[in-house]
Amino acid sequence: MLNVLAIFLGGGIGAVLRYLVGFNLSKYFEISLPISTFLVNIIGSFVIGFLFFFFMEKTDITPALRLALTVGFCGGLTTFSTFSLEVFGMLTNHQFVQAFSYIVLSIIVCVLMTMIGAYFAKLV
Repeated sequence: MLNVLAIFLGGGIGAVLRYLVGFNLSKYFEISLPISTFLVNIIGSFVIGFLFFFFMEKTDITPALRLALTVGFCGGLTTFSTFSLEVFGMLTNHQFVQAFSYIVLSIIVCVLMTMIGAYFAKLV
């Protein structure tokens, strides 16, 4: 039950942070790509890469904290469903180049950020 509560709390914090990023970025940026979803997915990819490898070395961290940060926080922060809906919207509006660019850019950058996060975890 503690693990479920930890995931719940971490997920809530991640989801609120995702909302705040989107809310604040939409006030300042009007570009063709959905920048807030892209940004939270990049941040979440870095964090999950860092945490995964950091936790491999740190065995004294409780399972509940691991779950709160990875499944909860990173899961609440990142959003594949919103990404999918945004791509669907682009395709529906015949923005094929934009949709393809967003898909490719998101996948490449997020995987790279996971790798960079893992690299930094190994330095700690």
